[in-house]
Amino acid sequence: MLIGFVNAGIMKLGQAIPVVFGANIGSTATAQILRLGDLAETNILLKLLKPSSFAPILICIGAFIILFTNNNKKRDIASILVGLGILFLGMNTMEGVFAPLKESESFQNLFTSFNNPLLGILIGLVLTAIIQSSSASVGILQAISSTGVVTYGTAIPIIIGQNIGKCMTIILGGIGANKKAKRVSLSYLLFNIFGAVFFVIVIYGLQLFIDMPFMDKVVNRGNIANVHFLFNFIISLILLPFSNQVAKLTGKIIRDDEESKIDKELATLDPRLIATPSIAISQARNVMFAMADCIRENFAIACRLISDFNEEDAAKLEENEDFIDKCESSLNNFLLKVTSQNNMSRSERLDVSELLNSLSDMERIGDHCENLLVVSRNIIDQKINFSDQGMNEIQTALKATNNIIDMTLNAFKEDDLQAISRIEPLAQTISEITELIKDHHVVRLQMGECGIPGGFALVDILTSLDRIGSHCKNIGLHIAKKIRGIHMDEMHGHIYITGYKTSEEYKALYAYYSSMYADPITEGFDASIRELRELTTPDEPDNKAKVSGEEQKNESKNDQKSDQKKKSSAKNKVADRHEKIKEKINEKYPEKGKKNSKKK
Repeated sequence: MLIGFVNAGIMKLGQAIPVVFGANIGSTATAQILRLGDLAETNILLKLLKPSSFAPILICIGAFIILFTNNNKKRDIASILVGLGILFLGMNTMEGVFAPLKESESFQNLFTSFNNPLLGILIGLVLTAIIQSSSASVGILQAISSTGVVTYGTAIPIIIGQNIGKCMTIILGGIGANKKAKRVSLSYLLFNIFGAVFFVIVIYGLQLFIDMPFMDKVVNRGNIANVHFLFNFIISLILLPFSNQVAKLTGKIIRDDEESKIDKELATLDPRLIATPSIAISQARNVMFAMADCIRENFAIACRLISDFNEEDAAKLEENEDFIDKCESSLNNFLLKVTSQNNMSRSERLDVSELLNSLSDMERIGDHCENLLVVSRNIIDQKINFSDQGMNEIQTALKATNNIIDMTLNAFKEDDLQAISRIEPLAQTISEITELIKDHHVVRLQMGECGIPGGFALVDILTSLDRIGSHCKNIGLHIAKKIRGIHMDEMHGHIYITGYKTSEEYKALYAYYSSMYADPITEGFDASIRELRELTTPDEPDNKAKVSGEEQKNESKNDQKSDQKKKSSAKNKVADRHEKIKEKINEKYPEKGKKNSKKK
């Protein structure tokens, strides 16, 4: 668990090392419970405290709870009871198996040979490394002690070896982790190696000068449990004040490389966290926040590149896009594994559903930012120039899209239901102003203000902006579904309840965004049309008077339309503008034709 937490960035190494020391002490609890097997059976209470008595009871209670409850917490507790019961039952069974060896002379000679401390340490190390559990290996030693042939001289080196051997599990767990997590494994190994060296020097160093008669004394389960506890407790007390020094030592042995942004973020999606969905979801959400920041940065870069292209910004955008793509792939696999867990609550499942659905939309927004980069390169390569009015309209559309991206990503980070109510009306406004700009471009194209290559580039830009708005709308829908937890109409994108798009709130927001983005585009286009009209027929007073009269009629019509628009819904405003554009196109075609015929 500690390796997973450090690997995921949840804990720092300096925080993990003291927990490592505590874990070493905690691992001695099983041996202390097994020592209860030495209790005399003088009364029913003492008999029930023996592992051989309460192990079957634990198994029965745990199995009963597992069979008859669907509550995840209760089933987890029941699994712990069953596991402990089976452990103690297994130890009791081993004790029965070793009982006949009491009278075996060869078995007694085998344990006599363990008086060599180095051989005893090796036996304890290999046994624990194979079964990957110090509690189990100490339990085996306690079971063997029932034969009466195990002495302190035999048990102490084996216990020292067992404490080194239990590091095998941690070493294997550190394979594939980042270097900080590997340093956790190393600190665990250093702890037990230091303890082994310390006790070997103290015990066997003193034995050279002092006679220790207790070393030949036969031990029981309680004595073994005490030696095991004292080993870990004393070493923890000695090393605890030096936790930071231990961390620095591991850093000198395993030096940290400077991690790339991709490696740093993806390292937080540690597979060890999948078994704990709440932590796994939190880490996945943090990675998506990093994706969101990259998307925001990429769109800002793309906006700059359209008007002022440079390769340095382009390289940064491509680097961010690579990060977004890798995050999307890794998060998708990670979250799908999280959904396979059976211990997830309903709210956690809603969280995962929101993240998975929003993930693809966010990745697509990143792709459209990259599309804008491609368009900006084509603009430079083909030397495309937009008219001043055309560039102003593009900048207005970019501002609207930047607004919806900020609004959506902030709503995603904060789960803001009020914020997402503004996403869909803005998305509709963006969709309509993109069509408006395309119509304006047709007028400018016929007047010779813009060229055909510029038209292709413009359509590519506007298509990307329109689709970004659609993906933002989808993300808003996913957020609303998670917060509300109810079925909603996904097909039509109604992020709230049915009828929201006809509500006064929606109309007011739509009118507000139309006035902010659509009106400046229309007003700028009208001014541009008047200027072009004056430039088109400077030497034709009769025609000019005719045009002036037509302008007066059009102004009268526009006034009437203006009054009508105030009474109509906000949705009809863009349709009216489109009609006005068609009228102006019809006006300009004959005028342009007359001028061209006079020149010829």
